[in-house]
Amino acid sequence: MEITCLGGVRTVTGSSYLISAGENNVLVDCGMFQGRSETEVLNEEPFQFDPRKLDAVLITHSHIDHIGLLPKLVKEGFRGTIFATEAAAELTGIMLLDSAHIQERDAELETRKKLRKGKKAVSPLYTTEDALKSLGFVRGIPYRQQHNIGKNFSFLFKDAGHILGSAFIEIEVREKGEIKRITFSGDVGRRNTPIIKDPEQGDSSDVLFIESTYGNRLHKNLNETIAEFEDILLRCNQECGNIIIPSFAVGRTQEIIYILSSMWSNDHPLKNMRTFIDSPMAVKATDVFKKHSECFDKEAMDILRNGNSFLNFQGLTLVETPEESMEINKIKSGAIIISASGMCNAGRIRHHLKHNLWNKKCHIIFVGFQAAGTLGRAIVDGAKKVKIMGEDIVVKAKVHTLGGFSAHADRDELYSWLKGFSRLPGKIFIVHGEESLSLEFAAFLKEKSITEVYVPRRLESFEI
Repeated sequence: MEITCLGGVRTVTGSSYLISAGENNVLVDCGMFQGRSETEVLNEEPFQFDPRKLDAVLITHSHIDHIGLLPKLVKEGFRGTIFATEAAAELTGIMLLDSAHIQERDAELETRKKLRKGKKAVSPLYTTEDALKSLGFVRGIPYRQQHNIGKNFSFLFKDAGHILGSAFIEIEVREKGEIKRITFSGDVGRRNTPIIKDPEQGDSSDVLFIESTYGNRLHKNLNETIAEFEDILLRCNQECGNIIIPSFAVGRTQEIIYILSSMWSNDHPLKNMRTFIDSPMAVKATDVFKKHSECFDKEAMDILRNGNSFLNFQGLTLVETPEESMEINKIKSGAIIISASGMCNAGRIRHHLKHNLWNKKCHIIFVGFQAAGTLGRAIVDGAKKVKIMGEDIVVKAKVHTLGGFSAHADRDELYSWLKGFSRLPGKIFIVHGEESLSLEFAAFLKEKSITEVYVPRRLESFEI
């Protein structure tokens, strides 16, 4: 059996791993590269395999860096099954259609520039039609239910606790009378976070591919983070500005709604602040959340049983149309605006940053990871000026990073999850992290006497 790392190694985007075992060829994730232009150009490269010869794709969760190239895969001949958990399968439809819209819009804008220079038109990476076609191959299956691909390959999904429907994958391959067990962590979540269940523990495994997004960092306690969040809201209200929160449409947005709902349920001094969810995708994703209570933790279920909703509260406005979004830009103070994309590279968040980033009374709160090369990363790193939609915008707003809201396990949480395996994996591959973080996490594990640890490179293959 051979496993090839096609992406998501020494970087946090483009997750994709090809397993070739006997007659079976199975892909784990098919993610899009995001960030710098030299990174995103990898999306245009041909696949390093023949999509027509793939039997299946196993999806860990529905973020674009794990599913974003599925329409391209189908466009180039894949006709197998795309397996995901039931909630992830539903969210995948929302995410891919939104991604296709972005591809079409960006290609149209680039084509206008090219034609004015006498150059050829640009085609989108894939279209809405391609995305719709790819969804016809997606099959949602329950957690903890074993499925076979051929005679010698089986897998099951377990809850990774990262976002709704996220999973780590336990795979069994039978070769030459021997069973080998491989686990792909996907993105591992944190314990005791709002709404969704904690990550499950892994079983025995021979080989583990484990993420390292925060492989050298420790997060703040969630309660401390919520207190800091509340303090920022109070300060901004006193300064008569707006709060802008770039947020991933799936997962983080719903968590922020949950936290605000909890705050506002009491007689809170900021209860009358207007809150806007300005992301059609986040609105649709929130509807999916409401349909998948099987993923909820005990606290969330208790709220539902009492006839309450933690995904809605007085003063919350769900914004869908462009006209409604533009109206928000007229608000100069007293608004909490939550919008996508989480890394600020696309979507309506760019308009809200353009209208508020220059204002020293406003506060920008980052609640998720910002990949290298993104607009969000530039702001977090202290840029004095950024370019948004061709216009230079000075950064005078106060910028905050609340790492405690992260949906990724930190270094110690990853180690704790790893130690919870019923049998420690014989080989561990550190993936899904910026190079320095992956290397530091590998060194940390070696200090803990876990010696068979590797940080693979893109297109590197391993015999298992």
